[in-house]
This record gives sequence, structure tokens and C-alpha cells, in this order.
Amino acid sequence: MSVYQVAAKILDKLQRKEGALKTLVYDSKYKNIRQLYALLCETVRYSAVLEEIIQSSSFLKGDVKMTRNLAKVVVYDLLFGKGVQCGGRLKAVVIAHRTRLRAELARMKVKKNVSSNKDLVTSLGGPSAGSAMPRYVRVNTLKTSTNEIITYFKRQDYTYLGKARRIEELSELGQKKGKKFLQDLHVPDLLAFPPDTDFHKDALYLAGHLILQDKASCLPALLLSPPVGSFVIDACAAPGNKTSHIAAILQNKGRVFAFDLDTKRVSTMSTLLLRAGVTCQELANQDFLTVRLDDPKYQKVSHILVDPSCSGSGMPDLMRVHTDASSGPEQEKRLQALSGFQCRAVSHALSFPSVQRVVYSTCSIHQQENEDVVMKSLEQNPDFRLVNALPSWPLRGLNTFPESSYCLRASLSDTFTNGFFIAVFERKSNQNESSTQTTVEKNCHSAAQTKDDLKVSQAGDERQNGPVVVDSGNCIKKKTRKRKKKRKTELQ
Repeated sequence: MSVYQVAAKILDKLQRKEGALKTLVYDSKYKNIRQLYALLCETVRYSAVLEEIIQSSSFLKGDVKMTRNLAKVVVYDLLFGKGVQCGGRLKAVVIAHRTRLRAELARMKVKKNVSSNKDLVTSLGGPSAGSAMPRYVRVNTLKTSTNEIITYFKRQDYTYLGKARRIEELSELGQKKGKKFLQDLHVPDLLAFPPDTDFHKDALYLAGHLILQDKASCLPALLLSPPVGSFVIDACAAPGNKTSHIAAILQNKGRVFAFDLDTKRVSTMSTLLLRAGVTCQELANQDFLTVRLDDPKYQKVSHILVDPSCSGSGMPDLMRVHTDASSGPEQEKRLQALSGFQCRAVSHALSFPSVQRVVYSTCSIHQQENEDVVMKSLEQNPDFRLVNALPSWPLRGLNTFPESSYCLRASLSDTFTNGFFIAVFERKSNQNESSTQTTVEKNCHSAAQTKDDLKVSQAGDERQNGPVVVDSGNCIKKKTRKRKKKRKTELQ
């Protein structure tokens, strides 16, 4: 199979959101990975230009029988690369249209009033050649520690630049020569490397000690912040990076119920979690919306992460590949359908009887999928309010309702991450709660509840970490002494 056919199949998968570009390239097992990856990166960068040239030249009409993505990779090499690197009918077809394709390229430059290919790309909203986010690596604390990983990379001749103090330091990584890395300023277990750093063959990555995960994708679990031993639902969990992050925060104690409707994605998630050393998970090949609120299994769920299907418009690769990003009736219809599903997923999560915190996230830039969903969810669920998520984060929600600034957004240009949106819902305090309830009594209740919660997972925890012991005896003694003192006062 030619490099163009392999590249076209990867672009198809990228559009279906089956993985990140680099991961899809490595999974293809193509003999020349560097050639394939370079071709795809440049095709993605020139995507808007190629779309317009293919459309205006009517290249795919008539006797040309090839998919649009195959046409894009071949036309890229013809016009901007080293020439068509194959033989046979595919090359013959492209060469036959070479004059017309080159004429359309020249016409585009005149129309855009640019002289270079680089300026043509940026004039259509594409990135410059050097525009790239850092290579983020999350330390899997179920298997190792951040300090151990920092020491490991130092031994690999990397220069450790310390913990970032400004978000701009992340973008400066690519401008410095040599092997170097930073500890992220927002996510403690996240390290940042120059954009072209590759870890797919690193021994620690293969062993599950390192998770290749974008920074924005780490924020939902970080902001959900379930206490150790909690019962948590990951509503739309595959491929499982966020699930493994939740498990790490829980220290593999308690339980993570992970749902996904796609059988293949559940299988992929199972493999990822196994490699990451996760043992507190319970996977279900099930639509989260069909989960019964009265099911005894979920009565103690206190934290839920909702990261549902979305347009994917915040992913830089997808932004440059998708052809439906422009506004129009079809795009609006699609966003309305997605928004409706997302509202149902959030409201379902907020309806669980014991849930205290729900995090909603998307990799979308559209208001319909983000602020609009949050506003409707708050209107439909008055028992919840928004938490001001990560106040130090520089990019906030669009000003569409009073508390929209409590949400956060992420983007390549502002936060050096994928495009993302996150909102944190929290149940309001019980207004009927007695104002005389003491902190000791609250802590006692929490300890007793934790003891009950941990009974369910105690057998699994004992196998891995030894018996789980929750001592609420001191609380009981304090309550007894308090009752005795009260009776004494009444008698006096």
C-alpha cells in the first residue's frame, strides 16, 4: 500500500476522532514513520488551501475516482512537496491534471494578494510552520512519582527547567535548543517537553508509567477532585485517559464506573487501564443515559465526570481537516443535536441521589455546546451552582450568563493546549441543616460514610494495599461526651 493510501486512511480516522494524529501514525505500523508523519502534518496544515484548489479545479469530477482525503495528500505532494512519490494509475491521473491544479494555486495567491505558500496558508486561517503546542506527559502516580520521573529524564540527558511560573514559559519550550522539560504550573503531575519530542518508544511509556495526554484533557479529573475512596462515574469514558487520571487521584481506592456505548472503544479503554495499573474500575458497554438512578450500585456515587461526544472543533488537527466548520444550516443542525444530547447527559448526572460534584467538559469551541449547555443545565437543576473553576486560569467562559466566567476555556493561542471547555457543578448546601451542627459531628458523619463506602471495595484494596481501616471510634467518644455534658447542664 502506498504512503498516500495509508495517509488517506489516517485522515479518515482523524475525522472520526479515533485518535490523535501521531498515535494513528504509529499504530499504522507503516515502514517509514517519519515520511508518513511529515506528509500528514503538512497536509493537515495546508488543508484549507488544498480544499479550495480541489474544489475550484473540479479535480474530483469526471474520470478521477479517489476519495477526498486521498486527493488531498497526493495534491499536496504535487504542489508543495517533492512531487508525486508513486507510480501507476494514481500518478498518471494527478499528472494529467497538473497544469490545471497549478493554475488554481497561482490564481489563489493573486486573489489573496500573497506571494509565498506560507502566507497563503495563514491567509486562510491555517497555522504557521512553527505553531505547535508542547508535548505534554502526565506522570501515572499509580506506578511512579513525579520526582522519580524527573530524575529519570535527567539521566537521559534532559535539562530540567523547574516548575513553570508563567503559562508563557510553555510556549517558549519550542524556541530553546536541546533536550529540556518543565513541570506544569497548573497540573502537578504534568510535564511539558518541546513539541517534536517523541515518547512512543520510551520504555516508561510502554510500561504505563507515562500517559501522553494534553494538558486541557487533564483538567476535568483535576477539577473533579474526588476524595480517596469515593465512588465516581466517568459517563463517556473511552479511550480512558481521564478514567486513569481519576483512578490515580483515588489512589485505586473506592470505585470508578466507566461507561461507553462503543464496544471497540471499551476494549481499547480496558487495555489502556490495564497498562496504567488501574484496579478500581468497573467498565460497562452501556449508554450513560440508560443508567437507572435508583440502581443500588450507584447510590453512593458522589462525583461524576461528563465528557460527552462533541463536534471536536477545539482539536487543532480536526479544525484543519474538517470541511464542515463553516456556518450553515447543516452545521447548525448538527450543533443543535449535539447540544441536546449534552444537556440530557449533564442533567442525568445531576440527578443521581448522592452526587455532590459534576464536571462537564468538551473539546469544542462552540457556544452551543459549552455555555448554552451549562446555562440550561443550571435552569433545569436549581439544587446546583457553578464553582469558580481554577481562578488563575487566563481564559474564561463567554459572557452569556451571570456566572459564565466561572467556566474555563482553553485554546492553542491562549493556553498552549487543545481547544477545551470545562464547567464544575456543585450541589448547594442543605438550607435546613442545623446551624448548631459542629465540625466534629460533620467529620464523624464523613468518617462513618467513608467506612461504609470502602466496604464495597475493601476486598480489592486488601489484595493490593492491605486491609483498609477507618477509625471512627474517637468521633463516637466525642459525641458521647458531648451528650453527657448536655445532660449535666440541663440537670443543673
